[in-house]
Amino acid sequence: MINQFVNKAKEDVVLFLSFLLAVLTSFISFPKIEYIDLKVLISLFNLMIVVEAFEEYKLLEVISIRILDKFSNERKVSLVLIVITFIFSMFVTNDVALITFVPLALIIAKKTNINPAEIIIFQTLAANIGSSLTPMGNPQNLFLYSKFNINTLEFFYIMLPFVVLGLVFLFILNFKIPNKDIVFHIEEIEIKDTKKTSIFLGLFILIILSIFNIINYYIAFVITILVTFILERKLFKEVDFALLLTFVFFFIFIGNLSNVESIKIIFDKMLNKPKATYVSAIILSQFISNVPCAILLSGFTKNYRELLLGVDVGGMGTLIASLASVISYKFYANEYKKLKKKYLFTFTIYNFFALLVFALLFLYLI
Repeated sequence: MINQFVNKAKEDVVLFLSFLLAVLTSFISFPKIEYIDLKVLISLFNLMIVVEAFEEYKLLEVISIRILDKFSNERKVSLVLIVITFIFSMFVTNDVALITFVPLALIIAKKTNINPAEIIIFQTLAANIGSSLTPMGNPQNLFLYSKFNINTLEFFYIMLPFVVLGLVFLFILNFKIPNKDIVFHIEEIEIKDTKKTSIFLGLFILIILSIFNIINYYIAFVITILVTFILERKLFKEVDFALLLTFVFFFIFIGNLSNVESIKIIFDKMLNKPKATYVSAIILSQFISNVPCAILLSGFTKNYRELLLGVDVGGMGTLIASLASVISYKFYANEYKKLKKKYLFTFTIYNFFALLVFALLFLYLI
């Protein structure tokens, strides 16, 4: 297990950084088990299991292909891919939405001989914006929703303006895609096991209810374990334990820092004002990504509205501002090795333009 962790840490910079910070700060403040937010970890685990089940049984692909098969215009196809990614990211997280739907864009591009760079960049923006609407849309939302015990209606109230304006923004961006006819056909895919798929859909609803505190998350956890063990135990191997460990290490790091009075005073003063929290979240996300940023700053501010908005807006900008963006980049780079630098340049232009628009807009509205 130690060797597996070392190998994974070599590949995953954020995991290694979180581990290093947890260890170093443990020398100045002894870590405590209560630093770890079990609800966040359990909810993330549950979501990972059920989403892996959806992928295993081809549910998301079947839905998307049946929708796409009705269109034969490049701009319309692009818009459908953007909207599908946008909507699904709210429920299956931004990274899973990209893992599922970016390959579809690549398949269509191969069959029609088009360069899908802009479409994939717009899909990435769609995933990062759309996922902001719900607590389960991305890890930082789930963490902040649980950490500050945010009322569900208040959560939607905070994020709805950003998501609605983001969708309008994406519609406008889509006019960059050529309005020309294309012909393509994707092979029909069937759901592998409708009975098991239905059971996991029911489990997904149960998990959502636990996230919204309608049922106890321990109950959802036990049921998830039992259902998965009985129906598809290989899904346990697909869980992103590196992400869960990253959360654990950051929890320890923040808990340790919070117990150092001098550091706590500095951060408290720096994040005292709502706008300062918002701006800090956006800037810091550009360098360490928005998930670690949310965990870090949450330990030193009570301005959860501004922090929530800041880390979600801050998911735009650099490639690492949202680690989901790295997923779509890797997909494109693997297929178009000679064009990956051009993709990165175009990605950065679009993302920093979007970041500038929304960062300044909500800075004014806060």
